[in-house]
Amino acid sequence: MKINRHGQAALITEFEYVKIRSKLANPKYKLLLDIAKFTGERWGAIVQLRIEDIFDASGNPLGEITFPAGIRKADTKGNRHTRQVPVHPVLQEKLAAMRPTVNKGWMFQSRIYPGTHITLKAADLFLREAVELAGLTHKGFSTHSTRRTFITRLWEAGVDLHTIQLLTGHKDPKALVRYIEADPNRITKALALL
Repeated sequence: MKINRHGQAALITEFEYVKIRSKLANPKYKLLLDIAKFTGERWGAIVQLRIEDIFDASGNPLGEITFPAGIRKADTKGNRHTRQVPVHPVLQEKLAAMRPTVNKGWMFQSRIYPGTHITLKAADLFLREAVELAGLTHKGFSTHSTRRTFITRLWEAGVDLHTIQLLTGHKDPKALVRYIEADPNRITKALALL
């Protein structure tokens, strides 16, 4: 668990996600949290999404969100790769409710610096504020919690590592495995199979 910003980010339960989301006053920040939950992408890439990465020219949500290579973290060899993630039906509804009034530009436009997107630092601050308002500061949540939760929940649901790797864009399976938080009950049940 993450303590004083050290260690691995904690997983978020559905109850905690709802509680944190309810403390976000800005609908766009709620949408950012939703995109993180349903895509498992890093927040540093999400804040840099452009409207055209998510919506068509008429303002309708696309069937996939495109995370262009230029906004994604480089792999261990320094290469960046575009990632396209199918849109979950719940996220599709949330996107449709946030239909943009323009069809180009930053999805998460900065109010302080017009013409650019919000920073990862700003996103981290609004998440930490919401976590504090929700009374969950002691849990060790960070912007990386949504990615760890996404990967762990897929694993717990029985999705194989190769499919998770395709969904997350991990090139190295060893890096992917570090995201999975092992449930002690699952370990005990696995041993019982011997």
